[in-house]
Amino acid sequence: MDVLSAVMDAHRARGADLLRCEMRGAWALRVEDDPPVAVVVVLSGSAALCASPPPRPPQLVSAGDIVIVKGRSPYTLGDTASTAPTVVIEPGNTCRSLTGEHLDVSMGLGTRTWGNAGSGPPDTVFLTASWRLAGQVSGRLLDRLPEIAVVHGGTGLISLIELLAHEVQRNLPGQDVVLDRLVDLVLIAALRSWFDDSDTATPGWWAARSDPVVGQALSLLHDQPGAPWTLETLARRLSVSRATLSRRFRLGVGQPPMTYLTQWRLARAADLLSGSELTVEQVAHEVGYANAFAFSTAFKRAHDLAPRDFRRARAG
Repeated sequence: MDVLSAVMDAHRARGADLLRCEMRGAWALRVEDDPPVAVVVVLSGSAALCASPPPRPPQLVSAGDIVIVKGRSPYTLGDTASTAPTVVIEPGNTCRSLTGEHLDVSMGLGTRTWGNAGSGPPDTVFLTASWRLAGQVSGRLLDRLPEIAVVHGGTGLISLIELLAHEVQRNLPGQDVVLDRLVDLVLIAALRSWFDDSDTATPGWWAARSDPVVGQALSLLHDQPGAPWTLETLARRLSVSRATLSRRFRLGVGQPPMTYLTQWRLARAADLLSGSELTVEQVAHEVGYANAFAFSTAFKRAHDLAPRDFRRARAG
């Protein structure tokens, strides 16, 4: 399993908040829904996206574009960058005016659809989707993204966008699961496009995946984090010398194989502690530690909390 597959398989969106917005005339929305990550998908027309806090310049997004918003800083979408927001979108897609009036019903336009277009044709239509990621593992995927990444639509993205746009207005049995999976697909496709086309630094594992030795090593470590890997056993599995594996892995990923494996194991462990009923001992064995004591020592060194304290903190 490659690293993107491993991360997204661990992620798997649950209960994504989706909203289709149909806007016309002068309009601006301040989005304060506070998720670790969100996407904005422009279906038609265009909008000015302004991040907070300034002085980041506004960006124009058009039909087919996908915006990945990382972090919890609010942002504004409007017909122009100079239009002052009159509506705030809060967690759970709750919409209110600046004076506190709830607008979910008065500006509702149907299933998961909202806006000021009323019965007239909208100038701009876009979708917003936000959800909570799985945690430590997903953070490894997003840590090299800027706070706001604009991905311009290509052929593969357009087809996914059209499918999501169609499904978001349907209300059929199992529709929430369908939408969660589609949002996952849109995010994966957008991340692929961003990492392939971006002029900025990408994660080491992304560039290294094309190296046949390093790519296979990453797949083995992600598939089997609980295996008793050593540099020697991993090199033997790949039919290369330890020196060759170390040199190529460090060159491609930026750190030694065993260091990468330790970080991956502890990231997986953090997510298992947060999102499963496994005991600390079971988590330890799942990610490759011989006993709970060795695991707890390594985990506390990485997270500043013992596993049980980490679990209680996340649950609270």
